[in-house]
Amino acid sequence: MIRGMHAMFYSSEAEELRAFLRDKLGLAATDVGEGWLIFDAPEADLGVHPTEGGRKEPPSGTADISFYCDDIEKTMRELKSRGVEFTQGVEDHGYGLVTHFTAPGGISVQLYEPRYTKASRAPSPSTTGTGAANRNRRTRSRSKPAAKAKRKDAPRRSAAKKRRP
Repeated sequence: MIRGMHAMFYSSEAEELRAFLRDKLGLAATDVGEGWLIFDAPEADLGVHPTEGGRKEPPSGTADISFYCDDIEKTMRELKSRGVEFTQGVEDHGYGLVTHFTAPGGISVQLYEPRYTKASRAPSPSTTGTGAANRNRRTRSRSKPAAKAKRKDAPRRSAAKKRRP
């Protein structure tokens, strides 16, 4: 049975990217030989997005990677202090607060603070009766982003339709 997920970046600056992930993002790694680092990811989730063509979206067959955090402003401050360069301010994309940073090799990475509850963190079905309560909670979180946007430091929702992770 599947017990984990392995993701890869392809970079023209592989050594620099490995150092960036280790030193700037603080990811622990195992050296599997000759400086080839395999990074530990503390947690993961996976989204599947439809492609409709004609819009500014990646073509079918494209894979993407994002990192998420509990507090985007705090995480950005910490990463900036380590030299990470962000390419835009924080935007409200409905599913969460989103920004992007650059990594060696011209890689753009999304960082976001999710507004949904992961199924693995939700109450167990034995305490809720069914998994439907968590699914509904996640749906409500996406459809009513204003609940969290009331924070005084939260940015305003962009009028443009945004891609979900």
